[in-house]
Amino acid sequence: MDSQDNELEELYEKSFQNIHTGSIIKGKVVAKMSDSIVVDVGYKSEGFIPIEEFSEEERNNIQTGDELEVYVIRLSDSDGCVSLSKERALKINAFQQLQEIFREEKEVTGKVTERTKGGFYVEVLGIKAFMPGSQADIKPIKDVNSLIGTEVVLRVLKLNSKLNNIVVSRRALLEEEREKLRGETMKLLGEGAILEGTVKNITDYGVFVDLGGIDGLLHISDISWGRISHPSEFFSIGDSIDVVIIKFSPETEKVTLGYKQKKPDPWLNIQERYPVDNKVAGKIVSITDYGAFLEVEEGVEGLIHISELDWNQRPKHPSKYLDIGETVDAQVIKVDSSDRRLSLSLKRLKPKPWALVAERYVQGQKVTGKIRTITDFGVFVSLPEGVDALIHISDISWTKHIKHPSEMLRKGQKIKAVVLHMDPENEKMALGIKQLTGDPWLHEIPEKYKLGDEVNCKILRTTDFGIFAEINNEVEGLIYTSEIEIPAGKSLEDAYSEGDEIKARIIKIEPDERKIGLSLKNISAGNDKREGEED
Repeated sequence: MDSQDNELEELYEKSFQNIHTGSIIKGKVVAKMSDSIVVDVGYKSEGFIPIEEFSEEERNNIQTGDELEVYVIRLSDSDGCVSLSKERALKINAFQQLQEIFREEKEVTGKVTERTKGGFYVEVLGIKAFMPGSQADIKPIKDVNSLIGTEVVLRVLKLNSKLNNIVVSRRALLEEEREKLRGETMKLLGEGAILEGTVKNITDYGVFVDLGGIDGLLHISDISWGRISHPSEFFSIGDSIDVVIIKFSPETEKVTLGYKQKKPDPWLNIQERYPVDNKVAGKIVSITDYGAFLEVEEGVEGLIHISELDWNQRPKHPSKYLDIGETVDAQVIKVDSSDRRLSLSLKRLKPKPWALVAERYVQGQKVTGKIRTITDFGVFVSLPEGVDALIHISDISWTKHIKHPSEMLRKGQKIKAVVLHMDPENEKMALGIKQLTGDPWLHEIPEKYKLGDEVNCKILRTTDFGIFAEINNEVEGLIYTSEIEIPAGKSLEDAYSEGDEIKARIIKIEPDERKIGLSLKNISAGNDKREGEED
């Protein structure tokens, strides 16, 4: 502040209505010049106010005849002119008002103009005042620049007569207001009461709500009867919400709040709303390895176990059947209100696969399926209805002695078969592959092969009782041990190996038993390998 400002209080006290140096009087604008504004103050000479005391907007808007309140600096100078100041008149008037405001602890409105070290500058009644950062708000301000340019209500904390040290506070009024609200709120706090509050802060575990001078905690578990991952799914800072007082301790002033309690617990009378066997609709809200959760209403979720997704004995992962957010129908299969559990089923709304099988298939019908499992005794084939039918190892081929089904079939292979037997009640079905063609043992084999015929064979395997050989890539026969000539010093396995090509003579045909007996003795052409070995 300059020396002139430092004399404002003294000058104001000396002012009176007669025109003299130091007085504050009213005058009318008579002219606007490039360096000053000319004002008639009723003195023998006109007064001059430096143009610098006017803002650009004031300079543009000021008109002849406008009335101004001015401070008399000097009545005359060497040129006989009167020196005036608009700013000093404003400051003196402002100081008078600020003194009254400070003395009577009144509020005053100011405009935050800029940031400075440790706080802000605020324009109050045209005078620059300082507001410390700690006095700007009750809590730390996240964006300090947000205050710049705003009008705020203040309390004057400090004021000296030189007007160069004015300290103001916004926080003081906020605290006073909060304390007043707190007193009113305390009268309303009682368990079960519903109050309106403002969301003040959001954390992972809950929401802090300003009830009016006092804060309460709304825990995440008390926000909704339903599933919730984070409080921000329901609220944002600044939201106005109604909450229920769950618990209040006057000694510690700790307030526990509830939001979901505004509605009744949805698990009450759950059996009446969702009877067993009833169909319900809902939205898939979660999918796990063991099933999916269906929200049938806010706060009530039912589990569709993986075993209840599909009639298939080996259902796929739940994500293969359902998507989160999808709306589906399900059937209620169990309700437990005490454990808050609701068990649901998708598959029970669909026909049972074995019921469809009973409707769609008959004995002797040809079917197509995919091999799902291979066992020692046969293969299981999956049919489109989601059931598995068995093809026994004995029903794979008419003519081959199969040791294991994998010799002829592979997992995942698509095959055709014939329905041999059905028992839907016991969930059993038998299929056959060989039945796709007629039994060659009835006519074809007996007619084609005769006793004494010499045939080309390929050794399939050796056993203790002989050699199994495939005749003409068509049917298997057994060469009995007694009909095999083994070179001296050799074993059966040494003399005959799997895959060897040999000639044999048919010595027995039993179509009913599906057997052909062979002999390696008395072969007209001989077996080169054997003869070579004997040589």
